[in-house]
Amino acid sequence: MKDNSQKDNKKLLLIDDDPNLILLVKDYLEFRGYNVDTAENGREALEILDNNDVPDMIICDVMMPEMDGYSLVKHIRGEPTTNRIPVLFLSAKGQSQDRVKGLNEGADVYMVKPFEPEELVAQVESSLNQIKRWEQGRPKGLDGGPTIHVPHNVELTPTELKVVQLVAKGMANREIATQLNVSQRTIESHVSNMLNKTSLNNRTELARWAMESSMA
Repeated sequence: MKDNSQKDNKKLLLIDDDPNLILLVKDYLEFRGYNVDTAENGREALEILDNNDVPDMIICDVMMPEMDGYSLVKHIRGEPTTNRIPVLFLSAKGQSQDRVKGLNEGADVYMVKPFEPEELVAQVESSLNQIKRWEQGRPKGLDGGPTIHVPHNVELTPTELKVVQLVAKGMANREIATQLNVSQRTIESHVSNMLNKTSLNNRTELARWAMESSMA
């Protein structure tokens, strides 16, 4: 019997060039009540996304032919229609530097292969529940979406303004650091300062605030 509790017909996009993994993970997630689309690589996934078939979450292998996970996430974070989709990376590389790179490139969760299916489901549910809590905790704007509220007296430095504009474009801290020719730690410090000034919780909220305030 399928477990449809609290899934609300959530749609997942599963991307991997291993057909056996695709089959096993897809069956398991569908058994747990999710709708699952699949793609063999990043380029095929982009075709699905370009057809406005936007999922609630993306589960993506890192090393794939034609377009790898890093390139795919860079594209996803650069598009306003997809930049808020949570991304879970699957990878056979489990070293600390690999995890750090994956998260810095824009993934929200990094899991190492082989993994237990129950852990994958738990990570998916945790990510989707976090978004649900965030949406429920925000007042609704005129368009029905969450409205970002920050103190009226918030003032950004010129550098902070540049950084938040690039954050709103979906760029990772590492990419922003390269573009502005500074260290990644410097960018992280600017982001942290802006979060403190605005009382926002994360980069996603910063990006939305920048767009709603016509800064980006």
